[in-house]
Amino acid sequence: MDAPLLPAYGAATLADVLPSIASRWGFGDDVVGLPDADRWVVLLVDGLGERLLRARADRAPYLAGLLRDRRLTSGVPSTTATSLTSLGTGLAPGQHGIAGYSFRDPFGGGLLNALTWKDGLSALDVQPRLTVFERLEKAGVATSNVGLKRFAGSGLTTAAFRGARFVGCPEEADVARRIELAVDAALAGPRTLVYLYERQLDHCGHGEGWRSDAWADTLAFVDGLARALRLALPADVRLVITGDHGMVDVPRERQVVVEHEPDLLADLTLVAGEGRLRQLYTDRPDAVARRWSDRLGASAWVRTRDEAVDEGWFGPVSAQLLPRFGDVLAAMASDDAVMTLSQPKELSLVGMHGSLTPDEMRVPLLVD
Repeated sequence: MDAPLLPAYGAATLADVLPSIASRWGFGDDVVGLPDADRWVVLLVDGLGERLLRARADRAPYLAGLLRDRRLTSGVPSTTATSLTSLGTGLAPGQHGIAGYSFRDPFGGGLLNALTWKDGLSALDVQPRLTVFERLEKAGVATSNVGLKRFAGSGLTTAAFRGARFVGCPEEADVARRIELAVDAALAGPRTLVYLYERQLDHCGHGEGWRSDAWADTLAFVDGLARALRLALPADVRLVITGDHGMVDVPRERQVVVEHEPDLLADLTLVAGEGRLRQLYTDRPDAVARRWSDRLGASAWVRTRDEAVDEGWFGPVSAQLLPRFGDVLAAMASDDAVMTLSQPKELSLVGMHGSLTPDEMRVPLLVD
């Protein structure tokens, strides 16, 4: 079994992108190697893995033409909620505490789904650290978040991007309007930072798999969107394009359903995360880790939380945030997944992510 691909926090992860831009205005250092500029647009394409882009470069000539030797990874888990919060805060998961797609609710018990959020739960309570946008706004940089109107004020938007002026677009399909809003935001002052989110590639990958024709067609659409955005932006505005994670297609016969395996369920109080990286909560982590390791063998990297922290999966972990991460982590090393009937929608997924394989972890850093 190959070793997991560990993030180089502080040097080459999503968490290092905005701080590197902010270094232009006196905040920290540029560790990812960006050109000089005072106006920036960051386009985050959900599900745009670097290795996936290279494999289908023929369908994305603009994006593929920007591939260089810059190498980034997501954090761990390689999933949207964790990655977007790392991007927006400039922090590793162990410092911002959005510990995955779902994780133990630090306040009410049970599970916190970081995409749907719970009614009445304050994002400030869950993630109180300053975002990069808050820091830059205080320094006089005009920051904006161009997204769908329905994401305004959501838990994840507040946790990851508060401080940025939210610019809502009513219709996702209105690409021309989204580009117009991004251009206007980029020109809102002499120093600007604009965040723009595109989600359709990830949705297609989950439903059809990244090796499908539908995924390739969606990648071609994203390529056209990115190119049109670049053409609409003035020359002095730098465009950065990246992703939050890649993806692995999981055959149905490679899915293990945890409820069908009594030995896997034994001693668990909660099953969180997603099929490619399960976070297991238990009072007997060593026993659970042994059973899961014996059952999954070479198809998974199974670690106790202490082992994962020592290996650097989450970066430095605040003691207050430590209990959010699973007592045991089961990360898939091949094209397998561990599913749970408690999240029935995931049983229909083809493309999945969350683990520490190169296909899931590597994301591009494209600059134009």
